[in-house]
Amino acid sequence: MEAKYLPDMDIKELEQMLQDMGQQKFRAKQIFSWVAKGATDFDEMTDLSKQLRDEMKLFARVSGLNIRKKLVSSIDDTSKYLFELHDNNIIESVLMKYAHGYTACISSQIGCKMGCSFCASTIEGFRRNLSAGEMLEQILAIQRDSGVKIGNVVIMGIGEPFDNYDNVIKFLQLAHAPEGLNIGYRHMTVSTCGLVPNILRFSQENMQVNLALSLHAPNDRLRAQIMPIARRYAIDKIIEACKIYTEKTKRRITFEYALIEDVNDSAENAAELAKLLRGMLCHVNLIPVNAVAGNDYRQSSGRHIDEFAGLLKRRGIETTIRRELGADINAACGQLRRSELKEDSL
Repeated sequence: MEAKYLPDMDIKELEQMLQDMGQQKFRAKQIFSWVAKGATDFDEMTDLSKQLRDEMKLFARVSGLNIRKKLVSSIDDTSKYLFELHDNNIIESVLMKYAHGYTACISSQIGCKMGCSFCASTIEGFRRNLSAGEMLEQILAIQRDSGVKIGNVVIMGIGEPFDNYDNVIKFLQLAHAPEGLNIGYRHMTVSTCGLVPNILRFSQENMQVNLALSLHAPNDRLRAQIMPIARRYAIDKIIEACKIYTEKTKRRITFEYALIEDVNDSAENAAELAKLLRGMLCHVNLIPVNAVAGNDYRQSSGRHIDEFAGLLKRRGIETTIRRELGADINAACGQLRRSELKEDSL
């Protein structure tokens, strides 16, 4: 029988486990708190009896993730972590420092099915979903290693979060729990390439989580050239779902737009994007596309980026240009992947 993985478990599940062991269920909050503190061994849980700790060792595990490699940017101190999971798969996460504190960018899958042509995460295909605990433990391991408190979480690493919907929802709940990390929902962001049914489902979860939509084109024809998911969900359906999300949650949508030279960065593209988003509770985050082995995309020039942003702003669309972090360690947007061998070859 596979050992129970404690980071996957909420307090109610821990209570049931303890009752099944003939133990008092109030111990569940103590165990949950130890997991959230980053404990990796039962012997660290010093307020539990040795008998209980020894008994749990027989059928449960506290940790399933190890740091395989850590890369630190010489430009901005961004750190990229390569984590090895219990089944020897590799994922990547990023720790970023901003004026408002520390943000962790975590992965939700091992590989990705979506096939976006500008993104490294999809190059080697899809292996499996991450569990809620494997997502949580990325944060715990980063905090344990860095000694900092993470106040913001973005699920923008490897994978499409809404393709792993149930585990992502449970992760959000675990990270939000007051007895654990106690991260507010408004300090969490979920990114999606536009899985319409799950955007609508997410709007019913009663969470004040931020939603980021990877749009990257103002029309279906252009979007389908770089994002296969566009053949499944049309932009008008995506925009409709996003409007429903903002109506239900009162949260502003972020539209991510990677600017690719001579592909989606013309003044006409900007004008069409402004028309598409007019009147929405949203802002556009422009991302100069990053280098990825396997495609010939080039980053738009600084002048083009500024002109694109200026046109959107003049038409009433709140717009920012993302400050890229960790570019020298391939930790920037679209550069994370699930293979250490590929990482070494870059």
